[in-house]
Amino acid sequence: QMSANDCQDPPDYWTIHGLWPDKGEECNRTWHFNVTEIKDLMSDMRHYWPDVLHSSLNRTQFWKHEWDKHGTCATTLQALNSQKKYFGKALELYKHIDLNSCLLKAGIKPSSSYYRMTDIKEALTKFYGVTPKIQCLPPEKGEKAQTIGQIEFCFTKQFQLRNCTTLKGESDPMQSAMKLGTEELSVCSDTLLTYYPSEVQ
Repeated sequence: QMSANDCQDPPDYWTIHGLWPDKGEECNRTWHFNVTEIKDLMSDMRHYWPDVLHSSLNRTQFWKHEWDKHGTCATTLQALNSQKKYFGKALELYKHIDLNSCLLKAGIKPSSSYYRMTDIKEALTKFYGVTPKIQCLPPEKGEKAQTIGQIEFCFTKQFQLRNCTTLKGESDPMQSAMKLGTEELSVCSDTLLTYYPSEVQ
């Protein structure tokens, strides 16, 4: 979609998609997004949580969507009970995880050759002590490799890292395939070769 908007320089580092509460029964849909509440976070937001799908006239569309859909469901936690706290906490967790340097230290970097998903998983689990959920774009027709698309970390309500496994009797809101633009993201296959591109063509 790069030509459809002004995404001239897509980031060459991992950015934030969102901070999602697992159980969002109490979502306050009347609490509308107000960008002035996060003005102090703006430079970090633009850098670590950029909206690459919408043109520059309204670079807040992605944040508004994340607040409306997920942030308003997270406010029952005191640590997330305002827009500034919600976005600020997501930025803090992102910096704490520091996925970019973890992958580099493990020698996993964008490449034209393929990786084994098990190697990527192993490196992340070794580094963090927990298993994240890695999501991929499945191979296109005639291709043999999946493309790494998103790495999801799971936390307790106290913001301690935990394994991303669905607990018994718990519904997983992210179990369903996720739409990324026009592509479907789903949990990566352990058996398929994995492509980690520097730029998605």
